[in-house]
Amino acid sequence: MQYLLLIYGNENHFDKMSPAEIGTIHQEYMTFSKSIATSGHMRGGNQLDRISKATTVRMREGKRLVTDGPFAETKEQLGGYYLVEAKDLDEALALAARIPSARWGSIEVRPIIQHDMPS
Repeated sequence: MQYLLLIYGNENHFDKMSPAEIGTIHQEYMTFSKSIATSGHMRGGNQLDRISKATTVRMREGKRLVTDGPFAETKEQLGGYYLVEAKDLDEALALAARIPSARWGSIEVRPIIQHDMPS
């Protein structure tokens, strides 16, 4: 079964870190990513750019509304994700607990409902 591990945190947390601290966290992420790739769990994943570069689209009464930034002000922002293959929720939760940002943010674990996609 596939799960999406959504990584939330306050992106300003990194603004207070030294380049060495950021480098250490980057290395932790690389180590984690390599470990789940080697174990066969990883199906994909990416870091997201800052929320200041986000754009939100809504359709209202047939008209497209485009606004800068995320939908709402929050204390934590979606910063990235991993798409993983796990035998069950317990295994997905164990993987999520190993993500470095779990120490200062949160990891939302969501099962994927797979659908056939048109080709």
